[in-house]
Amino acid sequence: MVRHILIRAGNVAIRARLLATPTADRIWESLPICGSVQTWGKEVYFRTPISPDLEPDARVVVSKGEIAFWPDGDAIAIGFGATPISKRGEIRFTSKCNVWAVALDDVDQLQNVYPGEEVSVVEAAGDRDDWDAPPPSRRKGHRSQQMHAALCPSADESGTAG
Repeated sequence: MVRHILIRAGNVAIRARLLATPTADRIWESLPICGSVQTWGKEVYFRTPISPDLEPDARVVVSKGEIAFWPDGDAIAIGFGATPISKRGEIRFTSKCNVWAVALDDVDQLQNVYPGEEVSVVEAAGDRDDWDAPPPSRRKGHRSQQMHAALCPSADESGTAG
């Protein structure tokens, strides 16, 4: 069964397809996941309530569009360009990460996401034909915040990553 998610951060929406990994399974079972965006170079990451183990094929360098889980920080990490420790032409995280999904939309949109903005990961609705359509419309300002609050009512109570 193919599983799809929707990641909303600020005014950005990115659809992704989950891979067949233990981390993907843990994330799928934990949806919705909500948090607060942090950035590091051209990487967006946010803490989660789960702590998957490091998988045997975990790696430090990922390709644009791969969505990873950073076990050292219990965080979902999405690189879309160079981080402060990247070598030329690569996306390098601080330590090994489990790649668990592949973005279906352009992750360069994440350059429009800022630290502190709310982020949510939810099961994507719709049938397979919907995946050929453009991504959902970007929600502006308070409407995006209302959607996040509806999906993640306890997000403000749990605190943010630090």
